Amino acid sequence: MLRSRHLRLVPCLALTACIAGPSSTDNPPAARPPVELAAPAGDEWYRHAVFYEIFVRSFQDSNGDGKGDLPGLISRLDYLNDGDPSTTTDLGVDALWLMPVFDSPSYHGYDVVDYERIHPDYGTMEDFERLCAEAHRRGMRVILDLVLNHSSSQHPWFVESAASRTSAKRDWYVWSDTDLGWRPPWDVFAKGSTWHERNGAYYYGVFWGGMPDLNLKTPAVREEARRIASFWLGKGADGFRLDAARYLIENGPGVSGQADTAETHAFWKEFSAHVRSVKPDAVLVGENWTTTPAIATYYGSTAQVPGGDELQLNFNFPLADELLKAARSGDGNGVALKLAEMRSRYPAGVADAPFLTNHDSVRTATQLGGNAGALATAASLLLTMQGSAFVYYGEEVGMANGTTNNDEAKRTPMVWDASAGAGFTRGTPWFSFAPGRESAQVAAQSDAPGSLLSRYRGLIRARHASEALDRGGLRLLTSTEGRAPTLAFVRTWGAERVLVVHNLGDAVETAGPFALEGESAEVLFADPSVGSPVRSDGGWSVTLPARATGIWRLR
Repeated sequence: MLRSRHLRLVPCLALTACIAGPSSTDNPPAARPPVELAAPAGDEWYRHAVFYEIFVRSFQDSNGDGKGDLPGLISRLDYLNDGDPSTTTDLGVDALWLMPVFDSPSYHGYDVVDYERIHPDYGTMEDFERLCAEAHRRGMRVILDLVLNHSSSQHPWFVESAASRTSAKRDWYVWSDTDLGWRPPWDVFAKGSTWHERNGAYYYGVFWGGMPDLNLKTPAVREEARRIASFWLGKGADGFRLDAARYLIENGPGVSGQADTAETHAFWKEFSAHVRSVKPDAVLVGENWTTTPAIATYYGSTAQVPGGDELQLNFNFPLADELLKAARSGDGNGVALKLAEMRSRYPAGVADAPFLTNHDSVRTATQLGGNAGALATAASLLLTMQGSAFVYYGEEVGMANGTTNNDEAKRTPMVWDASAGAGFTRGTPWFSFAPGRESAQVAAQSDAPGSLLSRYRGLIRARHASEALDRGGLRLLTSTEGRAPTLAFVRTWGAERVLVVHNLGDAVETAGPFALEGESAEVLFADPSVGSPVRSDGGWSVTLPARATGIWRLR
């Protein structure tokens, strides 16, 4: 209902000719600089982590009420990371992102009524503290979804604000004597107003009337935001995913007045500085669903703070589109062009946050039609990109969308096994399982070497086994011009060089030659039948079967 707002966004504009990149061969002419992204500045954990996004309501039920909860999540932590690097039965992720767990009247939790209370369906504050302790013991961090753009209309702050024009919290929200008629800023064709009537006046709520926007121009509200962040960092959280980060402070109608305003950027600088002062290695992850140039601005300035003084990570929505397109079409040209645009737009040394889909998107398996080869390609692309990869729960086993058209269908219960409750619950699940659960389940794939789950595990292990693949820079070897049936790049960290080659299509392909130093190639990950790279006078070449990936450390 309300989270699908993003689907109305217009596509990113085509890249202009001013973006530099290789012209026509795998080895770019010397006259044109290669597409090269520097390694992220700083060594903080979040600059090279693999995150796992969890909708707690759908992950694991511990008490039989059909709703996932924190104790249930704790019971599944060893599946995510058992804390032992020598084992291969866990996924191996480095951090968990929990979708909203605060008290809320809705199933999704993006309309908060109490920022300091765990949703009763999910458990208690003690459960949350135990989750953080158990995750930390296994080497995982925990970040929370923090909604600062708006609250629920049932929040006591708003109830007080709406009660009277002279209320002490009147200016905690944005009020007008008239309906100003501003249209939503994400769709020029949208109808309706972002102003909503209550007690003879109108309040601003960019998404809908049940989620009034907080007035972050008010010093007391900004102070409350800082206090809430300190509260959860003190409870064990390691940072926050920031919902609707583009829309915090408005100064007028239209896109320019309601999104990406200078006042919004100023708030994030202030908020980020506070979070760093409380917990220097805490991370802020921005949800800025927009174009690459606009996303780039949310890192802020790198002059004084390595990696940026606003948000340390920003979800790369345009790259997500291109990764899925490449997996679907067998053509990596869009990925190559997007990497070129990132090189020209992103501040040097910032950390990217690539992903495939999330709770607002149609799931990867549905978008790719359940095609096993395309799903394998998507996983390989995601987990070899630079930065901090985000995996949506169930993506690693190919969970599809549910059968309805609402947002709940993107957030269906996790399928663990073939039992009636799918290992998720011994009761009736809060929402129906997605179709395809016979094969898109953990138990069926855990011990199958060729399964999608095994692929995710293997790729994450390969990342952890290589500093270059985990945190290094990226130099694109594939041309940005014309169709690209293979996508190749080299990842570098110090003296380590790792060659990554993806065959995106359904036919055998030979990639190269690539003029790279090295006398031998040590395999870090390779699909069956992938040949070893061959070195000749022209450089390294490799032949890959359909939908295959090879990753080698060059020595």
